[in-house]
Amino acid sequence: MDGAGGSEEPLHILRGKYHDYCSAQVADLLVYMSPDEIYTLAHSVLTEETKADDISYTEMVGIATEWLSRRVALPPFEVWVEDYRRHPQRYDEYLLGLWKRQGEKGG
Repeated sequence: MDGAGGSEEPLHILRGKYHDYCSAQVADLLVYMSPDEIYTLAHSVLTEETKADDISYTEMVGIATEWLSRRVALPPFEVWVEDYRRHPQRYDEYLLGLWKRQGEKGG
């Protein structure tokens, strides 16, 4: 197991928790956006990439989520896991529980 101290969870569990943590950070930003802001963001992205006149709100949220996830400053896995192993309590409150499904699959 690479890394030191604290949490000795298997690497596939830690990767699941990392992805869960990153998802939670993006979701936290997304909930602060109004529907109008999501609309504006989605249409500005679509104007840059492709033209789409008919787009559902669900698709707009997906576009906004992708856009945010590319721009949010999140630590690389190696940095995150090192800190998580030393201080898991700092991160556990932010986890959505998505990692549990990955853990059940075994990676």
